[in-house]
Amino acid sequence: MSKLPDVAVHGTGVVPAEAWLRDARRARTLSLVTLGWLGAESALGIAAGLWAHSVALIGWGVWSLVEALASLIVVWRFTGSRTRSAEAEERARKAVAVSFWLLAPYLLVHVVHDLDAGHRAAPSALGAVVTAVSLVSMPLLGVAKRRLGARLHSAATAGEGTQNLMCAALAAGVLAGLVLNDAGWWWADPAMAVCLAATAVWEGRKAWHGHTCCH
Repeated sequence: MSKLPDVAVHGTGVVPAEAWLRDARRARTLSLVTLGWLGAESALGIAAGLWAHSVALIGWGVWSLVEALASLIVVWRFTGSRTRSAEAEERARKAVAVSFWLLAPYLLVHVVHDLDAGHRAAPSALGAVVTAVSLVSMPLLGVAKRRLGARLHSAATAGEGTQNLMCAALAAGVLAGLVLNDAGWWWADPAMAVCLAATAVWEGRKAWHGHTCCH
């Protein structure tokens, strides 16, 4: 098993191994904190979506589960002997990319089913509250993880941070969709779900090729 070097290049400087390991522990801790919030966020989002029959809100709740999977991958990557393993980083990076792709097929099938059945989303106060909280909290986690990913040269960590930022952006979109749907624009909800699916495919492709740290 090959290992990461004793020092890591960051910009024009060199990061000592001790500092690198400290950042690795921070990345793992942030992922564990994220897991706790995503568990509650997913449960509330899916419950609100099922109650309101909102495919975008359900998809956003499922997206939270995908984010949780990415967090688990990063925890795995920075635990024990894998912390300094280049092979573990490679596997984690590709696993995070796959986690992006898990969401798209579900969303598209659900959109087609709902449109065919003539279902329309109903207003959801719970959905509005949960997405609003995510809109505030997720950018903080996402930015912190992307910075750590850049310092650690870890596309897996940066990819998880990207998912957190996407969660916030999608929460804003879902929240807007709920408001527009309440105003009579019924197509806003399935349109947001399709946009969510397309975004997941695009970001998964970038993560697979290790481009998340550079975007």
